[in-house]
Amino acid sequence: MTRRVADRADISPFHVMEVIRAARERAEAGGDVLHLEVGQPSTGAPASAIAAARAALDRAESLTYTDAFGLAGLRERIARHHLDRSGVEIEPNRIAVTHGASMACVLAFLATFDVGDRVAVCEPGYPCYRQMLLALGCEVVAVPIGASTRFQPTPELLEKVGPLDGLIVASPSNPTGSQLTVDELAALAAWCGEHDVRLIADEIYHGISYREPAPSALTHDDVRPIVINSFSKYFSMTGWRLGWMVLPHELVRPVELLAQNLVISASTLSQLAAVAAFDGSDELDGHVRRYDANREVLLAGLVDLGCSTIAPPDGAFYLYADVSHLTDDSQRLCAQWLDRLGIAATPGIDFDPVRGHHTVRFSYAGDTATITDAVRRLSTWPR
Repeated sequence: MTRRVADRADISPFHVMEVIRAARERAEAGGDVLHLEVGQPSTGAPASAIAAARAALDRAESLTYTDAFGLAGLRERIARHHLDRSGVEIEPNRIAVTHGASMACVLAFLATFDVGDRVAVCEPGYPCYRQMLLALGCEVVAVPIGASTRFQPTPELLEKVGPLDGLIVASPSNPTGSQLTVDELAALAAWCGEHDVRLIADEIYHGISYREPAPSALTHDDVRPIVINSFSKYFSMTGWRLGWMVLPHELVRPVELLAQNLVISASTLSQLAAVAAFDGSDELDGHVRRYDANREVLLAGLVDLGCSTIAPPDGAFYLYADVSHLTDDSQRLCAQWLDRLGIAATPGIDFDPVRGHHTVRFSYAGDTATITDAVRRLSTWPR
């Protein structure tokens, strides 16, 4: 007997992973690849984290399960990080350490939304929000955003989509790099409070901003937001698979029960390393300065390529460019760039199923030599 596949598994692929696979196959066949597709720092974990991990391995008896919400010392250090960065005092018992920010999203969605709830996500926006919500039986409400609102949602746009149960915002965002101002975030928080909409703020790119620091939704704690963060981006620890979230009081116990049953706990080795990662700020801020230099090189190269519309790159390490003068099929264009130029980039359909055929996301999280070489190769592409 053949068992059927559950309807919840019928979701779209994460196209950047398809690009990564194609790039790997090219490299395995002997071709060169410049990686501008993946949102991953080319650097490793800070030296302080590596040293702490080595020390933990030397005393292997310490690598047992932790509480479902993580090591007390790590939660206390995360609380201090929020106080230092945003001036917001958070009780450590409201912090859940998770198996990456992705699991934080899953736990947050499970604890907050029921089947059929209407949750707003931005397009363009991180595609896995949409796929996770669909897999959980929620109704995903697309909010088209663009240059007129600096690629961020506004209360006026939310009014147009009907009643909502939740809103997910990302600042700085993936794929655009745009970030909300203090006033813009305040307006969204106020709107959510007035309409009883759960605000979930993805802040995993906090620490990577180029002019003004990104404000945190925690400064609007009266609307009971869920704030999600990660050690993957600023802390350069993608493969360590560690994230965290700050929960409103009423969700602490429900999320803890879900975490106990779904994951038990995050990696203990990663948690011990993460405590020490906070001591690597000089090293990590140096990465941000490199991203800023890369951003300027790539931005100039895309303008020369004729990309006249690029989302404001306030933070993160992405440029989201309109390539409609080159193609009406961004997936095909990215395949051609990989085949003919050895450049891996991500088609916009990952982030905007409707308008993404005319856009491409470039990551500049690599080294400056890679970005410079990519710009040189792109300059040979026919306009």
